[in-house]
Amino acid sequence: MDVLWYIIGRDGRFPWDPDWSRPVSIDYLKALAATVDARGYSGALFATQPNGGLDPFITAASLSDTARNMRFLLAVHPSIFTPSQLVKLSTTLDQNTGGRLLLNIVNGHTSFAAAGIHLDHDERYRRCDEFLTIYRRMMQGETVNFNGEFLRVEGAKAEFPSVQRPHPPLWFGGSSPIALDIAAKHCDKYLTWGEPPPETAVSIKEVSQRAAAYGRKLGFGIRLNLIVRDTDDEAWAAAQEMLDSASDETISKVQANNAKQDAVGQVRQSALHGGKRPGNARDLEVYPNVWSGFGLLRNGPGIALVGSPRSVADRMLEYNRIGVESFIVSGNPLLEEAHRFADQVMPLLPLNDAWKQTQKPLQPYAWPKEVQAPKSNTLAAAG
Repeated sequence: MDVLWYIIGRDGRFPWDPDWSRPVSIDYLKALAATVDARGYSGALFATQPNGGLDPFITAASLSDTARNMRFLLAVHPSIFTPSQLVKLSTTLDQNTGGRLLLNIVNGHTSFAAAGIHLDHDERYRRCDEFLTIYRRMMQGETVNFNGEFLRVEGAKAEFPSVQRPHPPLWFGGSSPIALDIAAKHCDKYLTWGEPPPETAVSIKEVSQRAAAYGRKLGFGIRLNLIVRDTDDEAWAAAQEMLDSASDETISKVQANNAKQDAVGQVRQSALHGGKRPGNARDLEVYPNVWSGFGLLRNGPGIALVGSPRSVADRMLEYNRIGVESFIVSGNPLLEEAHRFADQVMPLLPLNDAWKQTQKPLQPYAWPKEVQAPKSNTLAAAG
């Protein structure tokens, strides 16, 4: 089991409330990254938005000297990239960090219009399939010609290799049938948003079966929020305070935004809370210590583990038993809760450091002899 934290350009006790939000500067991000690096986390997810927010590549590069051990899991929207752009970014950052880059491929979002992208749900995933086909071949050192439904490249090649071969691991999120199939075909780790363990087990089984059909085997990760306190009662009181902190206007705005999404995962998250705030936070406990109330307060992953350190650790162990290896977790505020989780929960978990095996000393920008880039022959691919 390994645990990653979360880094984003907003923070605070109740970040959805301007009165409780916290200014986030590069110095603050360095303090957060240094905490993740020093406290035993295997890395951090750097979130992104298609039309705003911090750029994850620039942010990770800015923090790479501060954080000398952790891995950088960067969210990537392939809809707004070309394969060559991502090859250049990923090989450079993987080289410059000694093999510490991970990529989280994300497609299920409807707000790409602001970025000039007008593709429906399945179109985004079909383009992603072409994108990853080209990207992976380039990262293997091939010169690629490709003529597909969405993408056409001629003589595309990577000038430099990544440290991690054939490429930095690809993580992938998405819950629709087409998303599951692309994950099974192309990616190394399937990342799901939090749901009760029985539902998560179903997803793991389905993705595993799809991967087997391609002769592949995937790892699994999960994204969870946290409310950890010394006792279960104190944790549920904190969840109540969090739920009460949001105005009706804030909740309505979040739910209106969620209703616009065509992502299957977002629909499933919304179904867990029904879009309505109850008087008692624990009414949204959908499984022991599994709370759907976060989904009323924020877009995206809306499940939190709520409880004492022992209760939260027990639930994580349950997820681990059904096949989840990697946990991306966070609590508000990010900085303080990273310390709390490291102090109180991580000692109760069977953490391993296998993730460190991918890290190597910085390498020169040259193709290793065993994977020399082809000089003349090209690979033609039909879309």
